[in-house]
Amino acid sequence: MYRRCISYTTAALAAVAAGCAMLAGPPPDLDVRLSRPSAHLAYVVAIRPLEPQVAINRLHAWEIRLTSAAGVPVEHARIAFDGGMPQHGHGFPTSPRVTAELGDGRYRLDGMKFSMSGWWQMKLTIESAIGTDQVTFNTVIVTPVAQVAVAVASAR
Repeated sequence: MYRRCISYTTAALAAVAAGCAMLAGPPPDLDVRLSRPSAHLAYVVAIRPLEPQVAINRLHAWEIRLTSAAGVPVEHARIAFDGGMPQHGHGFPTSPRVTAELGDGRYRLDGMKFSMSGWWQMKLTIESAIGTDQVTFNTVIVTPVAQVAVAVASAR
Protein backbone atom coordinates (compact mmCIF):
# COMPACT_ATOMS: atom_id res chain seq x y z
CA MET A 1 0.00 0.00 0.00
CA TYR A 2 2.82 2.40 0.92
CA ARG A 3 4.59 1.75 -2.39
CA ARG A 4 1.40 2.41 -4.34
CA CYS A 5 0.97 5.73 -2.50
CA ILE A 6 4.53 6.76 -3.33
CA SER A 7 4.00 5.72 -6.94
CA TYR A 8 0.81 7.81 -7.24
CA THR A 9 2.46 10.75 -5.49
CA THR A 10 5.51 10.56 -7.78
CA ALA A 11 3.29 10.41 -10.87
CA ALA A 12 1.22 13.36 -9.67
CA LEU A 13 4.33 15.45 -8.94
CA ALA A 14 5.78 14.62 -12.35
CA ALA A 15 2.52 15.68 -14.03
CA VAL A 16 2.47 18.97 -12.09
CA ALA A 17 6.13 19.65 -12.98
CA ALA A 18 5.46 18.94 -16.67
CA GLY A 19 2.42 21.23 -16.60
CA CYS A 20 4.42 24.04 -14.98
CA ALA A 21 7.14 23.70 -17.63
CA MET A 22 4.53 24.09 -20.37
CA LEU A 23 3.07 27.18 -18.74
CA ALA A 24 6.49 28.74 -18.25
CA GLY A 25 6.57 30.02 -21.83
CA PRO A 26 9.51 30.06 -24.18
CA PRO A 27 13.01 30.89 -22.96
CA PRO A 28 13.40 34.67 -22.55
CA ASP A 29 16.42 34.77 -24.88
CA LEU A 30 14.82 32.68 -27.65
CA ASP A 31 16.25 33.54 -31.07
CA VAL A 32 13.31 34.02 -33.47
CA ARG A 33 15.28 35.31 -36.46
CA LEU A 34 13.95 34.07 -39.79
CA SER A 35 17.37 33.98 -41.45
CA ARG A 36 20.40 32.17 -40.10
CA PRO A 37 23.42 30.07 -41.03
CA SER A 38 23.07 26.31 -40.83
CA ALA A 39 24.66 24.42 -37.93
CA HIS A 40 27.97 23.73 -39.73
CA LEU A 41 27.89 26.98 -41.74
CA ALA A 42 27.41 25.26 -45.12
CA TYR A 43 24.28 27.28 -45.91
CA VAL A 44 22.45 30.48 -45.12
CA VAL A 45 18.75 29.77 -44.82
CA ALA A 46 15.80 32.15 -44.64
CA ILE A 47 12.21 31.11 -44.09
CA ARG A 48 8.98 33.11 -44.26
CA PRO A 49 5.25 32.46 -44.40
CA LEU A 50 3.62 33.15 -47.75
CA GLU A 51 0.60 34.71 -46.04
CA PRO A 52 0.86 37.97 -44.08
CA GLN A 53 -0.76 36.36 -41.03
CA VAL A 54 -0.47 32.75 -39.93
CA ALA A 55 -3.63 31.61 -38.14
CA ILE A 56 -3.77 28.72 -35.68
CA ASN A 57 -5.35 25.52 -37.02
CA ARG A 58 -5.09 26.61 -40.66
CA LEU A 59 -2.90 25.06 -43.32
CA HIS A 60 -0.44 27.48 -44.86
CA ALA A 61 2.75 27.51 -46.93
CA TRP A 62 6.21 28.96 -46.35
CA GLU A 63 9.08 29.88 -48.62
CA ILE A 64 12.60 28.68 -47.88
CA ARG A 65 15.48 30.63 -49.43
CA LEU A 66 18.73 28.68 -49.54
CA THR A 67 22.17 30.03 -50.39
CA SER A 68 25.71 28.79 -49.94
CA ALA A 69 27.83 30.42 -47.26
CA ALA A 70 29.17 32.66 -50.06
CA GLY A 71 25.64 33.82 -50.94
CA VAL A 72 25.13 31.78 -54.13
CA PRO A 73 21.56 30.39 -54.51
CA VAL A 74 21.47 26.61 -54.02
CA GLU A 75 19.49 24.72 -56.65
CA HIS A 76 18.28 21.10 -56.60
CA ALA A 77 18.56 20.67 -52.83
CA ARG A 78 16.65 18.04 -50.89
CA ILE A 79 15.09 19.56 -47.79
CA ALA A 80 13.50 17.45 -45.07
CA PHE A 81 11.27 19.01 -42.42
CA ASP A 82 10.78 18.12 -38.76
CA GLY A 83 9.89 20.03 -35.63
CA GLY A 84 7.24 20.62 -33.05
CA MET A 85 6.81 22.06 -29.58
CA PRO A 86 9.87 21.36 -27.42
CA GLN A 87 8.09 22.19 -24.16
CA HIS A 88 5.15 19.93 -24.97
CA GLY A 89 7.12 17.06 -26.47
CA HIS A 90 5.04 16.71 -29.65
CA GLY A 91 5.51 17.38 -33.33
CA PHE A 92 3.40 19.17 -35.88
CA PRO A 93 -0.17 17.92 -36.39
CA THR A 94 0.58 17.69 -40.13
CA SER A 95 3.52 16.47 -42.20
CA PRO A 96 4.98 19.60 -43.81
CA ARG A 97 7.18 18.99 -46.83
CA VAL A 98 8.87 20.81 -49.66
CA THR A 99 6.62 20.50 -52.70
CA ALA A 100 8.30 22.74 -55.27
CA GLU A 101 11.59 24.29 -56.24
CA LEU A 102 10.75 27.88 -57.21
CA GLY A 103 14.13 28.82 -58.70
CA ASP A 104 16.90 31.13 -57.49
CA GLY A 105 17.43 28.97 -54.37
CA ARG A 106 13.77 29.22 -53.27
CA TYR A 107 11.60 26.29 -52.21
CA ARG A 108 7.93 26.01 -51.22
CA LEU A 109 7.10 24.27 -47.93
CA ASP A 110 3.46 23.13 -47.80
CA GLY A 111 1.35 21.57 -45.07
CA MET A 112 2.36 23.86 -42.21
CA LYS A 113 -0.14 24.05 -39.37
CA PHE A 114 0.26 25.35 -35.83
CA SER A 115 -2.39 23.73 -33.64
CA MET A 116 -1.91 25.92 -30.57
CA SER A 117 -0.13 28.95 -29.24
CA GLY A 118 3.36 28.59 -27.79
CA TRP A 119 6.96 27.94 -28.81
CA TRP A 120 7.42 25.93 -32.01
CA GLN A 121 10.61 24.78 -33.72
CA MET A 122 10.95 24.22 -37.47
CA LYS A 123 13.91 21.98 -38.27
CA LEU A 124 15.31 21.60 -41.76
CA THR A 125 17.85 19.04 -42.95
CA ILE A 126 19.39 20.16 -46.22
CA GLU A 127 21.25 18.00 -48.72
CA SER A 128 22.88 19.32 -51.89
CA ALA A 129 26.16 19.15 -53.80
CA ILE A 130 27.59 21.33 -51.01
CA GLY A 131 26.85 18.70 -48.34
CA THR A 132 24.36 17.93 -45.58
CA ASP A 133 23.57 20.38 -42.80
CA GLN A 134 20.73 21.32 -40.46
CA VAL A 135 19.10 24.52 -39.30
CA THR A 136 16.43 25.18 -36.66
CA PHE A 137 14.05 28.14 -36.59
CA ASN A 138 12.07 29.14 -33.51
CA THR A 139 8.77 30.94 -33.55
CA VAL A 140 6.28 31.83 -30.87
CA ILE A 141 2.65 31.53 -31.86
CA VAL A 142 0.38 34.02 -30.14
CA THR A 143 -3.35 33.53 -30.50
CA PRO A 144 -4.59 34.02 -33.16
CA VAL A 145 -1.56 34.91 -35.32
CA ALA A 146 2.09 33.98 -35.22
CA GLN A 147 4.65 36.44 -33.91
CA VAL A 148 6.61 35.62 -37.05
CA ALA A 149 3.84 37.15 -39.19
CA VAL A 150 4.20 40.42 -37.31
CA ALA A 151 7.99 40.35 -37.80
CA VAL A 152 7.61 39.74 -41.53
CA ALA A 153 5.09 42.56 -41.95
CA SER A 154 7.27 45.06 -40.08
CA ALA A 155 10.34 44.12 -42.11
CA ARG A 156 8.74 45.17 -45.40
